Amino acid sequence: MRIAIYGNSGSGKSTLAGWLAERAGTPVLDLDTIAWGETAVRRSHEASTALLREFVEKEDSSGWIIEGCYANLINAALAWQPVLVFLNPGVAVCLDHCRARPWEPHKYTTAEEQNERLAFLLDWVRAYDQRDDELSLAAHQRVFDGYAGEKIYLEKPVDLSAPPDSIERLFERVLRRDG
Repeated sequence: MRIAIYGNSGSGKSTLAGWLAERAGTPVLDLDTIAWGETAVRRSHEASTALLREFVEKEDSSGWIIEGCYANLINAALAWQPVLVFLNPGVAVCLDHCRARPWEPHKYTTAEEQNERLAFLLDWVRAYDQRDDELSLAAHQRVFDGYAGEKIYLEKPVDLSAPPDSIERLFERVLRRDG
């Protein structure tokens, strides 16, 4: 099973990807790890896409999950026809999730560094529906609307103790593939 999960920062992408991957034994690619080189230095779209292709081709026989907020990288992944999952629980939920987020050592060298950047992240998340860059609601909606493959749109926060039917069916298909 190939799955591409995207949405605003704090929408629950990493949590859902981890939950699915843990149950199915499927590798996950956090798109932040290929979108950024050195701290705060964005890789070119071509370089990020090459890294995406490398991951997908390496993992394609066993399936994969990618997650992130980069519409251009999600759009590039659509060539492999994943199930597309757009998480859009609203800015208030995303803000709460960002505030409660544990330290992400793959993104920040220390928890203090992550905390120092929280105010910037919160301002950025608040502007989700006002921006028109690759990380915006408008770009995410264009990807979703333009994809002819299987897709799931979730407007409520995903409660993994009682996942929505669409996620349960997706999970069952992932397990069937492996079973």
